[in-house]
Order: sequence, then structure tokens, then C-alpha cells
Amino acid sequence: MKLLQPNARPIHCAVFKHEPADFVVTEIMPIEQTGTGEHLWLYLSKINLNTTYVARLLADWAGVLVRDVGYSGLKDRHAITHQWFSVRLPSQTPPAVDFATFAAAHLTDNESLTVTKSIWHNRKLNRGTHKQNAFGIRLRAVKGERDAIERTLTHIAQHGVVNYFGKQRFGRDANNIAKAQAFFDKLLTSNKPYRPNKKFAERDGLMISVARSVLFNAMLTQRVADGTWDTAIAGDVFNLDGTGSIFADSITDDIRLRVRACDIHPTAPLYGIGTRRDCDTAQQCYDTVLDRAELATFRHGLAHIQAKLSYRPLRLMVQDLTWCDDGDDLLINFCLPKGSFATVVLDALVENLISNHHDATDDA
Repeated sequence: MKLLQPNARPIHCAVFKHEPADFVVTEIMPIEQTGTGEHLWLYLSKINLNTTYVARLLADWAGVLVRDVGYSGLKDRHAITHQWFSVRLPSQTPPAVDFATFAAAHLTDNESLTVTKSIWHNRKLNRGTHKQNAFGIRLRAVKGERDAIERTLTHIAQHGVVNYFGKQRFGRDANNIAKAQAFFDKLLTSNKPYRPNKKFAERDGLMISVARSVLFNAMLTQRVADGTWDTAIAGDVFNLDGTGSIFADSITDDIRLRVRACDIHPTAPLYGIGTRRDCDTAQQCYDTVLDRAELATFRHGLAHIQAKLSYRPLRLMVQDLTWCDDGDDLLINFCLPKGSFATVVLDALVENLISNHHDATDDA
């Protein structure tokens, strides 16, 4: 899937994820645990382990169903990641063998897991509970003009990047798109209403997310092509920066000023049923994209399952962005809100990102 970028990228090529320490993800959680309750929260530091595999290990360790294990977001496998999990233990008595020891017997030589902290809480950790992710990234063997790299990073820090759903959402070689197409094709051959099956909830959720992401990226790509992804146009719905708040308004000098100041951002629909709030030029732009024949299955499928309409900003602000050279390498640190992708920040900077690893997960 080709995603347009609004500007030339100053790094011609760089090596990414040469080793796990080149990509460090730290989950930022706004929860203060109670210290009591039947849910044991564990803060884990892990290397070369994806989130769902660790969740299954926790279920096996505790002798519970996987649905009794909670986590907030998926993290990349080929990385060093720090995140919270919860396990429901009604007896409030953990197994005799500690989890790190139990897990060690199931890990390969290049995988590791450490329990950094554990505490009881009265609630399960649900998806989307965390606020942000902090990233520490090393790009190796960077090829590019250093002054241009400096200018681009300064611009990103001030003005953000295009808020695409990252390539991880679509799987290796974008295979998840074909899987989602088959999933919705099958659903649309039935007149029966869609009823989620708990057994396949994770798979179905991914297929639904892929469909909405394909549609959103297509609409955003059109705004990039039009040069309006970071500019207010008639009929836009706006997102207040750093919040989930959206509103529609006429295009006034004040609105234009707020968009330029990155206080508010234009949005596009996350497709679903509900009353569209975008109108005029914005709606015409999006409807032209949504009417494309190759997107019809996703559009009809999401309506069939009654996915709920929402809006996502077209622009992603990159918080606390810092960088420095280390020989031929570039070290970059920043924070992103949940549901965002570190790779879209790198895509705004690097033309050819070379990696031997591919994570079919979210930086969410």
C-alpha cells in the first residue's frame, strides 16, 4: 500500500531494528493501582516477544482463560518493550512459581522477560487504557545530508506528520488486506446479522480495524495529494489536539489560525454507521474516495456489522522529540498518543527504511 508523503524525505536510506535495543517502547499508563483486588498487575520488560504470546503465557502460568488476562496495547516483537498486563486471580494467591521463572522455560535464546513490578488492583487492564507510548529509536548507517535532516526533524517537532495507520496494521506484504476482504465477502453473502464470537474476537477485531484503516488511509492520501491534510477546508470536522474531542465549524480566520498553530486538526471518518458530521467540500472529497469500486466490500461490510462511525485526526503531533548523532547513526526519542504508529514518523524522515524484521502489530 503506497502512502503519499507531503515533502521530500532527507534520509535516503537507514537500517532499522538491526537489534532489539534499536527500538525501545515504553507504555505510559495513567493508572494508580489500589493495591487490593483480584487482578494482579505485572509490569514486564521483554525482548523479542509480542504481546499476545506473553498474554497466553500468563494464562498458562495462572491456570486461567486468556480472556482473564488484560493488556492495553499491542507492542512490537522485534524490540525491547515495557508494558503492563493484568491477570484475574479470584483467590488473590499467585502461583508458587514466579512468572519470570515459568516463562523462561518457554523462551528461546534471543527472547527474555523480566517482571519489573507487580501490584494488586480491583479492575482488569482493558485495551486502550494507556495514554501514550515513549519510543527510543536508533537508525543505523544513515545516508543523508545532515542539515536537511536537522531541518526536517525541527519541522516535525513543530508541525507533526501525516497520521496514517502504519504498515504493521496491514501485515507482512499487506496480507491482512486480502484476509479482511475475504472476511467481509463471506459476511456479506449472509442475510443474518453479524454476531461476534468470543472465540474469534481478536481475529474479527483485527479484520474490522484493517478495513477501517484502509478506508481512512485512502481518504488521507487524497488530502495529502490535494495539499490539504494540514489545512482547513469547508465542511471539515476538527479534533482538539491531545484529546478525543471533535467539533464541526465554519472556516473562519480563527479556525485557520488554530489549525496553523496545531491547536486543532482536520479529521477524516473512521467508517461506520452514524450521522456524518463532515459536509460540503470535505464530504465531497471523502465520498469520491469511498465510492471507488475496490473499497466497496469494506464499506458495505462495515455497515453490515454496524461498526460505529468516529473521526481520526489527519495530523499526528510528535511530543518530546529529541535527536542526536552517534557516528553514522541517528538516535531519536519521542512520545505518541495511543493508536499512533512510530513508523509513520520514520516514514516522514526516511525514504528507504531497511529492516530484516516485520511486526504485524500496532504501536498502539
